[in-house]
Amino acid sequence: MSEKTLFERILDKEIPAGIVHEDDLAFAIRDINPQAPVHILVIPKKPLPRLAQGDEGDQALLGHLLLVAAKLAKSENLAEGYRVVINNGPHGGESVPHLHVHLLGGRQMTWPPG
Repeated sequence: MSEKTLFERILDKEIPAGIVHEDDLAFAIRDINPQAPVHILVIPKKPLPRLAQGDEGDQALLGHLLLVAAKLAKSENLAEGYRVVINNGPHGGESVPHLHVHLLGGRQMTWPPG
């Protein structure tokens, strides 16, 4: 059996985290190392390691994560705009091997991002 990821441990209440959204498919928390005034992680409850490992069966879940991010952006008053980021693999900046969507806002975003 593989070791639980940080997000699985949060979901199992082994590690405390301020959950700002939860439904049957996903939950969301504020990033502990925010890169913007608003930095929320939207995390599927299904332990999918990364976007590249999703398949056709994950289509509804992947869409759901984006809709949750949009809902949270509205509740966080990010009407001026926000950024949604998914890191995939070590070169993509992935630090936890459990798919998650970064919602960043509350300041002017720059380009290129990385």
